[in-house]
Amino acid sequence: MTTASRRIKGFTLVEVLVALVVMATMAVMAWRGIDAIMRSRDISQSSLERSTRLQTVLAQWEQDLRSLQDSGSVSALSFDGASLRLTRKAAQGMQVVAWSVRNGRLYRWESVPVQTVSALQDSYQRSQQALAQETSQLLALDGVSSWQIYFYRGNAWSNAGSTDDVVTDVTVTPSTPASGASGASGGSSGQATATTVVRRVLPTGVRMILQFDPTVSGQGGPLTRQIALEPT
Repeated sequence: MTTASRRIKGFTLVEVLVALVVMATMAVMAWRGIDAIMRSRDISQSSLERSTRLQTVLAQWEQDLRSLQDSGSVSALSFDGASLRLTRKAAQGMQVVAWSVRNGRLYRWESVPVQTVSALQDSYQRSQQALAQETSQLLALDGVSSWQIYFYRGNAWSNAGSTDDVVTDVTVTPSTPASGASGASGGSSGQATATTVVRRVLPTGVRMILQFDPTVSGQGGPLTRQIALEPT
């Protein structure tokens, strides 16, 4: 047997280079697949967390409105275009709650429960000051570009900032004729008196429409939530 026939053949340099290129390509493809899986997982986790937070905020919103209580001393429910304030019953009395959208964020503020009219009026005044300070409010949700509030009044939805909730009642009280006094025709000489009372009527429903910034929230389209108010 010759020496040439006993020689063991190996891989050539070209074959080694081709094998390295194939392995490197497979590694890059595998890494891209893993990276895509990780990104998808992070996006799904972020979406789940935001959805959970949104559900919590909506549950708190519904609880505030269903606990609405009119004290008769301050406005029980009002909206000025940017902030909604209401008075709600609590375990230790009544409290003022304010929701507002400022700088792309939805905030919530609440006062401590009080039991006197003067304390409730003071809380209502402090709520107006708190709305001007973001640090005194609880950040409920970010990525909110704007919102609209509508009240259900008179079998229709209307702008919450309108004055349709103001009702004027006029009561006419007949006069009582003086004893022995009579006119030429025998009628009473007195005049009837009219009493005018201005009162506010709470709506029977509240509709909230949230507009989201898709670059921040990742959610497209508005979110609408309607709450039927229980009579107080």
